[in-house]
Amino acid sequence: MPEGDTAVNVTAVHSIARIDRAAWDACAASSNPFVSHAFLDCLEQSGSASANTGWSPCHLTVQDSDGTLAACAPLYLKSHSYGEYVFDWAWAEAYGRAGGQYYPKLQCAVPFTPVAGPRLMVRPGRSGRATLAAAMVQLASDNKLSSAHVTFTDDGDIAELEAAGFMTRLGYQYHWTNRGYGRFDDFLADLASRRRKQIRKERDAVARSGLTIRTLVGADIQPFHWDHFLRLVHATARRKWGQPYLTRAFFEALSASTLGAQVVLVWAEQDGRPVAAAFNMIGGDTLYGRTWGADTDTAFLHFEACYYRAIDFALAHGLARVEAGAQGEHKLGRGYLPVPTRSAHWIADRRLAEPVARFLAHETPLVAADMALQEAAGPYRQT
Repeated sequence: MPEGDTAVNVTAVHSIARIDRAAWDACAASSNPFVSHAFLDCLEQSGSASANTGWSPCHLTVQDSDGTLAACAPLYLKSHSYGEYVFDWAWAEAYGRAGGQYYPKLQCAVPFTPVAGPRLMVRPGRSGRATLAAAMVQLASDNKLSSAHVTFTDDGDIAELEAAGFMTRLGYQYHWTNRGYGRFDDFLADLASRRRKQIRKERDAVARSGLTIRTLVGADIQPFHWDHFLRLVHATARRKWGQPYLTRAFFEALSASTLGAQVVLVWAEQDGRPVAAAFNMIGGDTLYGRTWGADTDTAFLHFEACYYRAIDFALAHGLARVEAGAQGEHKLGRGYLPVPTRSAHWIADRRLAEPVARFLAHETPLVAADMALQEAAGPYRQT
């Protein structure tokens, strides 16, 4: 084994249900709910992440000589690049034009979830990161796969991945941080005057719209809420030519799981009819904004439901951060600042690996410069 430790058995397991829940979670050792056994099991049991949807589970496990699960990684055989949020479509297209076959590939990630967290997960007191990184390369090589990708990974994984031959890619998304605020007005007072007035105007417009907006948590959420939520998500996807990934069965399983109490729905009704909803998850000191749907064009409702109500919830529950998911420069004006994210990529064929390496060398300083410019032009008062 690469680390010279006691790990003796590396296995690819084709269902999270075949891995002991407590052992997996001991390796995850994280307040991030998305890498938990329960969340991944809900994805698989509901059919959201399956061979039929192009996400075939092949999770890596590393067992020590005493049979203890020492390390693990959520891993999938992918037949496309949907649901990843770190886009490699151009790489796949270029390789195809050159006569290569990009798919299938290996993807170490949480499906449909652009949330950073541990990917090479190791039980405290054990080792195994280097073993997992090397095993991904070996698995891809043995099966003549084009590549292996680790997306939205923790900084702690990067060194082991680079040592195994992975190339690192820099990205960013927008997070809100509680900078000592006790209430929403304290946050507003920290903003530049123009931004403060803008947010007040947007919130006032929604307040005058006649909508009733509530925040539902855990047991407040009933099956009929998920029925309407999926309807709203599909309505939004149709308008934006998108594709909803998560099934109705996933949300019901999530509510019934050990993570049920961590589910948060911002719920909007017009005269008793559900018209919009935003799905969030609580993890540790963070509220994670995930999915939004609406069948109304009410001005500023998206900002209210997804950003301002999330801040309200974080302040009321003593949370330090709100992570608002992938993309969206409009979040900057609402108090959410760019935060770096990282992914790692191993490509078997040098004819593709070398131009990708050149591309990443060019892209990385541009991404860093863009983040710096946005930070400098951010919404907060200059001191």
